[in-house]
Amino acid sequence: MQTFTMVLEEIWTSLFMWFFYALIPCLLTDEVAILPAPQNLSVLSTNMKHLLMWSPVIVPGETVYYSVEYQGEYESLYASHIWIPSSWCSLTEGPECDVTDDITATVPYNLRVRATLGSQTSAWSILKHPFNRNSTILTPPGMEITKDGFHLVIELDDLGPQFEFLVAYWRREPGAEEHVKMVRSGGIPVHLETMEPGAAYCVKAQAFVKAIGRYSAFSQTECVEVQGEAIPLVLALFAFVGFMLILVVVPLFVWKMGRLLQYSCCPVVVLPDTLKITNSPQKLISCRREEVDACATAVMSPEELLRAWIS
Repeated sequence: MQTFTMVLEEIWTSLFMWFFYALIPCLLTDEVAILPAPQNLSVLSTNMKHLLMWSPVIVPGETVYYSVEYQGEYESLYASHIWIPSSWCSLTEGPECDVTDDITATVPYNLRVRATLGSQTSAWSILKHPFNRNSTILTPPGMEITKDGFHLVIELDDLGPQFEFLVAYWRREPGAEEHVKMVRSGGIPVHLETMEPGAAYCVKAQAFVKAIGRYSAFSQTECVEVQGEAIPLVLALFAFVGFMLILVVVPLFVWKMGRLLQYSCCPVVVLPDTLKITNSPQKLISCRREEVDACATAVMSPEELLRAWIS
């Protein structure tokens, strides 16, 4: 009898456990079912764009939404560990969130995400290691090199307001000096150099983010050359000779014309020697009267002059 009683107790216990495990899942409705938390949190950060990603929570036939919160160094140390909702990821559908606008300082950030389905919410999943934006991957900037006549022009990709660009350019020849120019923003054409006819110039660039004090690698070198636009050497030589002739001939012509005008308008009159006074006027005036009279008597009369001419 005792053995029969023990067997009945075991049967009742087994039946009770079977009903418990079989009936409880059927009694759980959507309101009380446990929603799994997102898993495998990670941050993909490239060129200061930060993307939090996770494995999606799959519920057949249902759309699961996600909410993201962050906690910076200030909130963690001085604000009682409060969490701040992300600017763009409150009840988002996709298994990712752009937290670039939330990461505003170069300090460690904690990030967490949870799933929501109707009135159900999962537990929070926290990023295993805090994220710091100084770990972002900086890629070489994209650039376009063009020539505008003899002007070397570069246009860099616009990577955002935090980016500056260091541009190196040089003439492609042995021993050429490399020039460096800082470009403050991308997306606009920037003049680098006035190229010499027939020469080739090469350019490379790297990105710089002052907020984290880091440079990217240099981009691949690109070169351009002015072809079919060079001035022929003979034409250049003729132009130089013509310019030098103008510098010499024009002043000489002006000087010669000035001399001609001077002789035409204001000629220089030269007195014959007979009209030149060799003695001073004072000497002439001081002649004695006797000398004057002697000179007067020495003058020949007209008859004497005629007679002398006939003979």
